[in-house]
Amino acid sequence: MRVPDARALDPSSSIDLTRQLCDIPSVSGDEASITSAILDLLSGAEHLEVIRDGDTIVARTNLGRARRVVIAGHTDTVPINHNLPTRFESADDVDYLWGRGTVDMKAGVAVQLKLAVELVAPVVDVTWIWYDHEEVASDLNGLGRLASHRPDLLAGEFAILGEPTRGEVEGGCNGTMRAELRTHGIRAHSARSWVGHNAIHDVAPILAILAAYEPKQVEVDGLVYREGLNAVSISGGVAGNVIPDEAVVAVNYRFAPNASAAEAEQHLREVFAGFELEVTDSAEGARPGLNAPLALEFLAAVGGEPKPKYGWTDVARFSALGIPAVNYGPGDPLLAHADDERVPVEQIVDCERGLRAWLSGS
Repeated sequence: MRVPDARALDPSSSIDLTRQLCDIPSVSGDEASITSAILDLLSGAEHLEVIRDGDTIVARTNLGRARRVVIAGHTDTVPINHNLPTRFESADDVDYLWGRGTVDMKAGVAVQLKLAVELVAPVVDVTWIWYDHEEVASDLNGLGRLASHRPDLLAGEFAILGEPTRGEVEGGCNGTMRAELRTHGIRAHSARSWVGHNAIHDVAPILAILAAYEPKQVEVDGLVYREGLNAVSISGGVAGNVIPDEAVVAVNYRFAPNASAAEAEQHLREVFAGFELEVTDSAEGARPGLNAPLALEFLAAVGGEPKPKYGWTDVARFSALGIPAVNYGPGDPLLAHADDERVPVEQIVDCERGLRAWLSGS
């Protein structure tokens, strides 16, 4: 696979720029080339103060505007699987750009980069952020790194994350929690099972609880979030002739952003009362933030009805800092990470048009 010259990015077309960015492989942990390409593109933008933190780039205007917004996107992707270089395809009278990263989320990054370079005098000061390691462990996340040691770079009255939303505004996000439910037994030879106790059999009530569980739909600030509680893995057993003495059911709970992580854990302990439960990972959600003045202006500029974001996204990092944030970007989130990942080129153009209209006040 040919990798294009990292210094050849051309922002004249957000569609072509999406293709150029996608054709620079940047699987998580390998973002150095795309970071250098972006830095080179920004080198002639005298209206921007550019800061590099590892493989995260911050570019901001300092025009003395009364308000500042933050617009962010991640540059890494999940692993490539014979879906680069990119190509154009048409189906059902829709033109697509096909390939890894087109949806998640280099189309959004391309729109942001084009506008960052072209809009020298936006009506608000803008902090643009392109960050690394979004698709892997949270402790590696470039935006999280900035939030912990340079929160001043994330300061603003409103934030937009360019996650794929089909070009619609999705407010906030659900929280997520992972937990393990563990059962214990007694090992024995399977030929004499009556002298042992089978830990795997004991997970049956846990599965029955999950099968009968009815997730809630919770309205938060005018948006209805769908929750979910599901088993995501089961493990146990040591050999084909041994009664297992331990089994583990891993569950994932997606909870509405009106609840804290502590409240989500309490709910799990109530649902699985009597079972050994250990929370292994959690991240709080983000309220929609659509009542903020800048959010209302943004909605008026881009149009459409806002929707909830069911999955967890980095808008929660802004919410934790007290900054209302929404998701807005081209691409169908159902195609993120898919081998046939593809974005309608019209959505790229529409998102560019919407952001430009808002930031230019036109």
